[in-house]
Amino acid sequence: MLNRFLAIRAQLERFPASVLQLALRIGIAAMFFRSGLLKINSWEFTVLLFRNEYQVPLIDPVLAAQLATALELALPVLLVIGLGTRLATLPLLGMVAVIQLFVFPNAWSDHLMWGAILLFLLTRGPGTFSIDYLIDRKAGRSG
Repeated sequence: MLNRFLAIRAQLERFPASVLQLALRIGIAAMFFRSGLLKINSWEFTVLLFRNEYQVPLIDPVLAAQLATALELALPVLLVIGLGTRLATLPLLGMVAVIQLFVFPNAWSDHLMWGAILLFLLTRGPGTFSIDYLIDRKAGRSG
């Protein structure tokens, strides 16, 4: 029985990490991109939310709304294609922290999941299905 379990575990460990990295990139990118589309499609409402509901400190609500929208629309594209992946995760991690601390502190389980995905991509990279991988390969660097 133990040998069977170990054999199954060994098979599962052969699953390509790059497939998981691609899925994580697409999944987290889709979540942020949808949020950006929602903001831009209801701009007046977005500004009202940032002004009255979100209460992000130290920054003008209109500027905060513009920054959040721009980041949520641009960075997911980079994540999906795997270009500048590690760098693209940093502002998104910052957004997750701001959302957790100042906007929706009770949604910590969602933020923990988003942060874990972004931290995984930051520390492990985008995988072989990415432009970053092709650039590294062309430059003679390994993954």
